[in-house]
Amino acid sequence: MNPVNLQIRMARHPAGELDDADFQVVEAPRPAPADGQVLIRHLYLSLDPFIRPMMDPVRSYVPHLNPGDLMPGFGVGQVVQSRNPALPEGTHVSGRFGWQEYIVADPAALRVIDPSLAPITTAVGILGMPGATAHYGLLELGKPKPGETVVVSAATGAVGSVVGQIAKLRGCRVIGIAGGPAKCDHAVQELGFDACLDYRAAGIEERFSALTPGYVDVLFENVGGPLMDMVLRRLNAHARVVLCGAISQYDGPTSGIGVPAFEFVRQRATMTGFIISEHMAHWPGAFEELARWIREGKIRYRESIADGLRNAPAAFKGLLTGKNFGKQLVRVARENG
Repeated sequence: MNPVNLQIRMARHPAGELDDADFQVVEAPRPAPADGQVLIRHLYLSLDPFIRPMMDPVRSYVPHLNPGDLMPGFGVGQVVQSRNPALPEGTHVSGRFGWQEYIVADPAALRVIDPSLAPITTAVGILGMPGATAHYGLLELGKPKPGETVVVSAATGAVGSVVGQIAKLRGCRVIGIAGGPAKCDHAVQELGFDACLDYRAAGIEERFSALTPGYVDVLFENVGGPLMDMVLRRLNAHARVVLCGAISQYDGPTSGIGVPAFEFVRQRATMTGFIISEHMAHWPGAFEELARWIREGKIRYRESIADGLRNAPAAFKGLLTGKNFGKQLVRVARENG
């Protein structure tokens, strides 16, 4: 029997909230590397919210998926067959692997990972795309100054948790917004936020107003919708709004923006959206600084790991509804398995 490569593909364009029928499990033939290529065994798959909008047939910054397409995603794995002396068998690498067990790739498309420096999972988390997103978005676009108030939505997610901790290192007052008391307690007690609001509890607007008597200087937005509107109504003069994502709208539209456009004129505020893949030159410096902060105990991270590629759709649906805690990963295979 020929070896197989388990894959998960998009079966159809979703109609609102994701359904199991939107995904298809396929047993494809295991690929073989050509001269100069390597075969990679996928170990950890990264699940990221930006994948959900790609499933809708709309114009965006990347081509949308079509039925039958492999679900995309970053991953970290190990070379198990090499036809390139630059990447011998056993080398750990990261890249755009997709939702599958085995990948054939050219070395130019891969990033070599040193497992002695940090757990390999960090290559698709705090020392991967989410970490670079947090570092660039806050420091280059938010430009926080000591003493300013920074608000972070999805505060305990892979990006938001890093944003808040960097803002604290910059001497800012940090207010998080997250779902549930456990996440809010984690943001304050473990990550060092000054406060965290549970958006599921009653009276959030009154509580937010009480926490922002001097208004908001930087908003790092990951959620969108009414929560974003709440913060926008309390912008300080010359505030900076950094638009990273809008996870509340990925499974269907939510209300917003209900804030008059003139409010941005009145406060001389700016709003900037960004995609971190357009700023690759920033990644190496960001990883170097983040790794140093981790070693020094100044930044912490947390991971949620689902077991088995077949469980990726359920874990992805959970990510979009806030069931994850920290970076959401799928363990595709055990390294020595």
